[in-house]
Order: sequence, then C-alpha cells, then structure tokens
Amino acid sequence: MKTTTTTILVAAGALLVGGAATAAFMNNHNRPDDYSGSVDVRSALGSSRGDSPLGNGVGGRLEYADVVRVDPITQQQPHYADVIGVQPLREIATTDMPRHVCHDVVVQERLPRRDVNNIGGTVIGALVGGLAGNQVGHGGGRSVATAAGAVAGGFIGNRIEQNYVGGRVVDRDVRRCHTEDGVAESSRITGYDVTYRNDDGTTGTMRMDTRPGSRIQLGSQDVVKGYDVTYRYDGQEKTVRMDQKPNSDRLPVLDGRLVTQTASAVDTISQR
Repeated sequence: MKTTTTTILVAAGALLVGGAATAAFMNNHNRPDDYSGSVDVRSALGSSRGDSPLGNGVGGRLEYADVVRVDPITQQQPHYADVIGVQPLREIATTDMPRHVCHDVVVQERLPRRDVNNIGGTVIGALVGGLAGNQVGHGGGRSVATAAGAVAGGFIGNRIEQNYVGGRVVDRDVRRCHTEDGVAESSRITGYDVTYRNDDGTTGTMRMDTRPGSRIQLGSQDVVKGYDVTYRYDGQEKTVRMDQKPNSDRLPVLDGRLVTQTASAVDTISQR
C-alpha cells in the first residue's frame, strides 16, 4: 500500500513539472531562438509540505548562478517640471513729447474814446463855465470872469468826458497758450522669470521669452527601462535582460536553465 502511494506522488510530481515545462515552451514557441520566457520555480514546483520548491524530492535539479554584473538599460525621455510661478519682466521706455498748454487770464484794457479830442465835453464845459463867470463881476470884470469861466469849464468838461464817456478801463478774459516739454512713458514685456518644481520636490528659476503653460520641458533625462544581468553558471558567463534589478547576488537555475524572479519578464540570453 505504501509503495502504491509513493508511486502516485511521484507521478503527480512528474505531471506538475511537465506542465510547467510545457507552459514555458508554449510561451516562447513564437519568439526568436535567443529569447526564453521566465518561469518562477516557486510557482511551478510549490509544495504543501514546505516552502522549498523541491521539498518533496520530486523532479528537477535546483542550482544557483552567481550574478557577475548588472548594467541598467536607459532611454532618453523628456524631463518636465511643474510651473509654480510666473513673473513678467517689463522694460520702461521714455520719449520726449512737447505739449501745447493753454489757460485763461484776466487782463485790463481801456475802451476807445468816442470823441478823440473831447470836443463835446470841452464845449459844454466852456459854456457852463462862461455862464457861471458872467454872473460874477461888473463891467469889464464881468468879461474877464466870463472868459475865465469858459476856460475852466472847457477843461473840466474835457476831463469828465475822458473819464466817463471814453477811455474807460475794463476787465477782459484772454486765452494764452505756450509749449511745454513733456515726456511720455511706455512699457513692454521682454520675458518671464519662471519658477518650477521638479518631481523630487526641488525648485528652480529660469528666464523664458514666452509665457509658459502649467509644465515646462527642462531637457531630457535617462530613464531605466530594464537591466542586463551577467551571471556565471557552470563555468560560463551569460547575460539575461530583466525588467527589475535582481534583489540578490544569485539567480535560480532549474535543470540547467535560468529562472528569473518575475514571471512576466522577457529575458534575453546571449553567450559571451
């Protein structure tokens, strides 16, 4: 009975290993000869009686290859940063610009006389003065008084007409203009001081000719796309391409075939 049970376990283990090998073969059937799919030995040969994939002693020979060198595979990609501040730069220019300035002022002027010689006032004054002088004195003295009154009246009449009839001073509004030197100012934007933040949290400032958007390109940077892992097994060195960097200095080898730790990785193996 014990022999029968052992035979069944051996058969089941053989089927499990054969299924894993078949799956690996089908996964790489349409790839070039220098490619091989990765198989996780822990998934293919796991056992309910321990963590060791070969703990049940069924099929396969697990060994390890030493990692000799790990070369990152990089690819140039644009390097972007987030814009967190934009400060316009302005240039002020001045231009001479004379301007015409006008304002109103009050001036005094004398009106023109209606009778330039003041004949009317003189005559009237002389008559009045002569009449007044005629009333003074007797005989020959009356004639002298009349003549004196006429002269005095003519003078007084002339002054009265000059002051009240013609030559009167009046106020008048006059607009006066002159040219003043002026300066006109104008401004224009010559550029922008842009503050940005990188993905690692560091910040910087750069000057740009045009106003940026929410992100700016700072050039390019190397981005790791995979790793070429050189390992030594059975006295030979080979290289396999892996998506992730190995987390130890050894790689598992099952039945002489390298097994990577990422089941979805596509590994390139080349003889050196």
